[in-house]
Amino acid sequence: MSPVLAGVLQLLALVAALALAHRPLGEYMARVYSSKKHCAPEKWIYKAIGANPDAEMRWPAYLRSVLAFSAAGVLFLYLLQRVQGILPGSLGFASVKPDQAFNTAVSFVANTNWQSYAGEQTMGHVVQTGGLAVQNFVSAAVGMAVAVALVRGFAGSRIGELGNFWTDVVRGTFRILLPLAVVGALVLVACGVVQNFAGIHEVGQFAGGQQQWNGGAVASQEVIKELGTNGGAYFNANSAHPFENPTPFSNLFQIFLILLIPFSLTRTFGRMVGSVKQGYAILATMATIWLGFTALMMWTEFAHHGPALQAAGGAMEGKETRFGIGASAIFSVATTLTSTGSVNSFHSSYTGLGGGIQLLGMQLGEIAPGGVGSGLYGMLIMAIIAVFIAGLMVGRTPEYLGKKIGTREIKFAACYILVTPAIVLGFTALAMALPTPAHSMANGGAHGFSEVLYAYTSAGNNNGSAFAGLNADTQWFNTTTAIAMLLGRFLPMVFVLALAGSLAEQTPVPVTAGTLRTEKALFTGLLVGTILIVTGLTYFPALALGPLAEGLSS
Repeated sequence: MSPVLAGVLQLLALVAALALAHRPLGEYMARVYSSKKHCAPEKWIYKAIGANPDAEMRWPAYLRSVLAFSAAGVLFLYLLQRVQGILPGSLGFASVKPDQAFNTAVSFVANTNWQSYAGEQTMGHVVQTGGLAVQNFVSAAVGMAVAVALVRGFAGSRIGELGNFWTDVVRGTFRILLPLAVVGALVLVACGVVQNFAGIHEVGQFAGGQQQWNGGAVASQEVIKELGTNGGAYFNANSAHPFENPTPFSNLFQIFLILLIPFSLTRTFGRMVGSVKQGYAILATMATIWLGFTALMMWTEFAHHGPALQAAGGAMEGKETRFGIGASAIFSVATTLTSTGSVNSFHSSYTGLGGGIQLLGMQLGEIAPGGVGSGLYGMLIMAIIAVFIAGLMVGRTPEYLGKKIGTREIKFAACYILVTPAIVLGFTALAMALPTPAHSMANGGAHGFSEVLYAYTSAGNNNGSAFAGLNADTQWFNTTTAIAMLLGRFLPMVFVLALAGSLAEQTPVPVTAGTLRTEKALFTGLLVGTILIVTGLTYFPALALGPLAEGLSS
């Protein structure tokens, strides 16, 4: 079987699996977030934290809860790393230095999981399981809660209330993420992913010294790393490590986990707003971009010119021979079009145009299908921009799902799409202008610029993957990427929740003959065009200096 055919067949199998899971999981999540009943363990949690699960929140209260919960997570995870040296199960590792501990704490709470360290040489079992793995669950649940709050804003009528954050985050964790993670972890263990609390073992003597490896609760962390679109790896090689991703089947299953909830949330959205067709329109938009980017990535990697690459069947540098080009390309697009950041290949070794596809996938806002929760609310923001543009073209007040998009709403949407590019491009410009950050670059020219642009794109969009070649474990990069992750995660949430509150206060307007039918294929095409033009062109000058220049010159 040719490598191209193998890649296409894997893609078709992935699409079929996602299609089968879309409806039942989407319907189940809609019931979870709409239910008025609380199970006994949830009641215990509400009592322990002093929360009233039935109290409705307006958007300022919901936002304060998001920020307070996340701030507590950052503080706890920072302190846990700082005292690692005296904790049991530390494997003899010292406490994490302050700037790296701050960067890691922010990274995992912000659902970014950017790592400037080698996990198997830095973090012990307690930090891995009691700190990082826990944040993999709750940070994903926070993103889902914010998305559901925006959906309630569209579905609400003159109430101004968005539900209860504590109820949403607890249900997202215990009713959705945890059951799926248990099943997924069993599958990964069956595939050969390790799950233990083994210490450090000497496995051989080599010219450079002794080879060591340690085990860990890898399968349980790996599954939520993908399922929650987190990306933080137990080992430095991430999903290229055989302990994390041992077989082609486990590789395909991990891609399935990455895309499962973001795609299924479109069904949840359609059910909660009372129109499944609206959910299908959002799903079609996400799927169109995802499939288009996957096809482009496979083409650039398989068809890259040069005798050595042709002899190898494509650009195999930096890719696992276990997976090949096709599976690596599919994984790469899935992880950069979501906020996962997990990698099974060396992104810096992709062709120049391949690296540009990875960058653009993040720069679009990671909305196809995007992160768990963040992909849905990011796509809905772009839908509002699209109906606003359509309204300008026909001279009619724009409406979406029965809600008028007025001055206030479009200001919130505009701020949302502007804040992340400002963070990414601002920090990239500073890093390139100052002398110290340049010392971390392994390459010069266009590729070196791409390393820095990728780092801040990954941090600002809460992705977490690395282009590699860049030494990010410095005070400059640990500090600035942490700031980019904080701003890139929580500033957009401010505008999302403010928009949700504004929409929830409105009375739905009736559909008329002049209403734009946002469930039709025409709107899907308009939305795809809006995303590519409005968001893509924002970054075009930066892309032209990096991956485009490299790709066109090779």
